Amino acid sequence: MPRQVPLSNIRNVGIMAHIDAGKTTCSERILFFTGKTHKLGEVHDGATQLDWMPQERERGITITSAATTTMWRDHQITLIDTPGHVDFTVEVERSLRVLDGMIALFCAVGGVEPQAEKVWHQSEKYNVPKVAFVNKMDRVGADFFGVLEEIQKELGANAVPVVIPIGKEESFRGIIDLVAMKAIYYDEDSQGVVFREEPIPEDKLAEARNWRANLVEKCAEQDDALVEKFVERGDLTETEILGILRKATIARRVVPVYCGSACLH
Repeated sequence: MPRQVPLSNIRNVGIMAHIDAGKTTCSERILFFTGKTHKLGEVHDGATQLDWMPQERERGITITSAATTTMWRDHQITLIDTPGHVDFTVEVERSLRVLDGMIALFCAVGGVEPQAEKVWHQSEKYNVPKVAFVNKMDRVGADFFGVLEEIQKELGANAVPVVIPIGKEESFRGIIDLVAMKAIYYDEDSQGVVFREEPIPEDKLAEARNWRANLVEKCAEQDDALVEKFVERGDLTETEILGILRKATIARRVVPVYCGSACLH
């Protein structure tokens, strides 16, 4: 019999962005790491799960919204990959009506591109909570902090980095988790399955502390009780940060920002 999942543990999550930001590739990685698939499908090979139409596989673009279900930590997630081309905006609009949350994907080189901006405003119309992921950090011209500034200024979002990159372009090596204050490196040969946590490099420590302080301050602003703790201690615990981030994200007061590369070579 199919596994019974409580309604409270079911989520509809959409991935939306401008064309070529890496939505389908990112979706394929999610399916792989959650155990839904056992092989990474590549858009350029026409071998993805979510681009199922012959026209999509031939052209390497998403034309219709595609949905699939996977499991993660006792939650059933319906993942919806949407088109990024302006000609298929109606498909995005249709998906937004049923979403519990959205991953807004941005190219680390292109930043906030026209269709990404349009989709963002569409999601606001339907009150959809969002997290942002800055993809393609390994590409020439990648600029995480530039894209972060664009999200804040052009979209008017209270975008708060939860991680920052270690390097960029060819020197992109991993991320710093600002909640746990650890550096995370991924083994390329394992397709990202193997990773290691290490102390933050000395040359990145001051920058990490600055962005950690920004994260803590933004979290404290969301709760009067946390403001008092922040004033008394000058910091918050991991549990406090994650708890308020979740609440503030659902309430659409904060947009957590992550980064990486869905197709790191």
